[in-house]
Amino acid sequence: MELKLKLERPIVFFDIETTGLNITQDRIIEISYIKVYPDGKEEKDCMRINPGMRIPKESTKIHHITDDDVRDCPPFEQVAKQLLLVFDGCDIAGFNSNMFDIPVLDEEFSRAGIAFDWSKCHFIDAQTIFHKKEKRDLAAACQFYCGHEMENHHSSMADTQTTYDVLCAQLERYEDLGQKDVEQLSEYSSHTKFADLKGYVIVNDKGQEVVNFGKHKGKVLEEVLKTDRGYADWVNRSDFPSSTKQVFLRIQQRVREQEAEARRHSEQQPPTAAQLEQLLKKFN
Repeated sequence: MELKLKLERPIVFFDIETTGLNITQDRIIEISYIKVYPDGKEEKDCMRINPGMRIPKESTKIHHITDDDVRDCPPFEQVAKQLLLVFDGCDIAGFNSNMFDIPVLDEEFSRAGIAFDWSKCHFIDAQTIFHKKEKRDLAAACQFYCGHEMENHHSSMADTQTTYDVLCAQLERYEDLGQKDVEQLSEYSSHTKFADLKGYVIVNDKGQEVVNFGKHKGKVLEEVLKTDRGYADWVNRSDFPSSTKQVFLRIQQRVREQEAEARRHSEQQPPTAAQLEQLLKKFN
């Protein structure tokens, strides 16, 4: 199908299969992508990855990938730079990718020593568009939009190709979507603006980072870190995604810089009359 979307730069459709659903602990065992360029050229690939851990039987029942299938495959560290070239400078699309595939890929990049700057990407999640329009899953989306049953469900390339086909069909079906560019479609396919990749920290209408979990849920993170001094350290010691920890470290550094600037400003101010009086009493 043809992607009727104006592209200013390449967009990468991708899907992963993993050892499980834990974003920070589970590993990628297969990744497939279709890279679409503004001139319509497409590149696609599928690679198996050795996760360095056993694949649970429950996971194998879903994607049918076994330990033997990936035994001789390279670990993620060996393909990280190759994948970086695929994704760098591109916008990203997937199905439930905002909540799972992207955070998992970010964790893998982080473990490989690569700090990928996701803030430069527009994310388009075809699942969010589908749920807003029809409220179903990928297989139902394939049937509804493409008019046929999805084949090889939970094969990463089949899922990637179907996601690509579904978005093409969505742009055909909904005229308002077909008139949007990548940035506008990215905004539409997101329920909330995330500060991290998982949504533990969100951004409010004022552009402030807001805690979206636990005892401080709903509070502005910067204000929280001014009063709860150990909160950022607890997050960075705990099992949170790397992108969440980076947000906390960034805001924590901002708070420290503000406090240091306030101290410098206070020290540069001339003494008040009361302070002068106290000094005179001290030396008299």
